[in-house]
Amino acid sequence: MKNTTVEQEKQRLLEELLLGLRQPQKMLPSKYFYDEIGSSLFEDICALREYYPTRTEIGILRDNINAITGRLGRRCLLIEYGSGASVKIRLLLDHLRNIAAYVPIDISADHLLNATEELRKEYPRVKIFPVPADYTQDFDLPEIDAPFNRRVVFFPGSTIGNFMPDQARGFLRHIAEVVGTDGGLLIGVDRKKSLSVLEAAYNDSKGVTADFNLNMLVRLNNEYNADFDLDAFRHEAVYNGVYGRIEMHLISKREQLVQIGSEQISFHSGESILTEYSYKYHPEEFAAIAKPWFHVDTVWTDAHGWFSVQYLTVR
Repeated sequence: MKNTTVEQEKQRLLEELLLGLRQPQKMLPSKYFYDEIGSSLFEDICALREYYPTRTEIGILRDNINAITGRLGRRCLLIEYGSGASVKIRLLLDHLRNIAAYVPIDISADHLLNATEELRKEYPRVKIFPVPADYTQDFDLPEIDAPFNRRVVFFPGSTIGNFMPDQARGFLRHIAEVVGTDGGLLIGVDRKKSLSVLEAAYNDSKGVTADFNLNMLVRLNNEYNADFDLDAFRHEAVYNGVYGRIEMHLISKREQLVQIGSEQISFHSGESILTEYSYKYHPEEFAAIAKPWFHVDTVWTDAHGWFSVQYLTVR
């Protein structure tokens, strides 16, 4: 007998995907990038010369680690949204000597469990409670059998930029509810900068970002019996200065029909599927978005002013 819950969830996800593909501007949610292959490709992206966010954010964390961990304080319960390969969290775990527990959350269950196994070997004294979940949906935190002084969410990587501003406000409200009174948020926020730097970061010369983008169609083919022809789509990322965001697209190279589930989706030549927004913020712009629920305590940045790591406290 099939697992009804699994089948119901798969049907819900299919309906979400089809809803996006029926829009005048076809869309697919960026969270569907992150199956095991997509998560691995994103790790490759983070190592690219053109992709400044990861190395810049890591540099900020390293240069300011004592001040950052000082803000988090003693016996914090650290909850990471979108933990991925758990690279950046190691910087915090190396310096948070009295952390109460660490709760990594990631949509890719296999990737999360593999990373958790490695962390447990490296940090045997840290209690780790992995949660395989889509953090944009409701999920339950595990029971923590350790006293803690405050909850702090760690949300690195400028992923907040993948939300439209109104969505970002709602998501920050959710985080404020999760951490509660005296809680905090340590977050990576990408900043506005020159067009050449921005567009190069999302159109790398090795084509890894293109593979990452196209892998979403591979996933739909494998999981939903769709028949996307990968050779009939190309990757493109452009900066929209009006909205202050990178827009990542899959462009149809020709007129075509694609089957997904019981539905046929038509494409004309040059029509695109929007797969990701990545908003960039001046510090005052992000502070205004966070203001209803968070106070910006401290902003750390790099020498070029390309990226920021911010610590926010619940109002």
